[in-house]
Amino acid sequence: MLRYLWFELRMRQMSIPVLVQIIGAPIACSDGLKASWREVASWAAGQLKTHFGAEVNVQYYDLFDAGCPPIPPGAQLPLVLVNSTVLSNGGKISVPLIRKQVDALRAGVSK
Repeated sequence: MLRYLWFELRMRQMSIPVLVQIIGAPIACSDGLKASWREVASWAAGQLKTHFGAEVNVQYYDLFDAGCPPIPPGAQLPLVLVNSTVLSNGGKISVPLIRKQVDALRAGVSK
């Protein structure tokens, strides 16, 4: 019975996609606004979807978008949240780091 319950729990965990939220901001330049973080986030989403399929849901927000998740005090952009927990802030959007955390969550172990 215990084995069955463990199996059921694992199946439910695997059916709920891991939520990856990336928060950035448009970058102003002499030609207007560039959406470089949006483009990198889109590329990262494609990489993650290729690797994990429906097991991951990637969302991108510009800083002042309606529905943007709360920003922790002192956080820098780009901010990457995995299941509402800060994975990285400032610097680069790291697909290997996100993949490592998603793998850990799928295995039942968090960072």
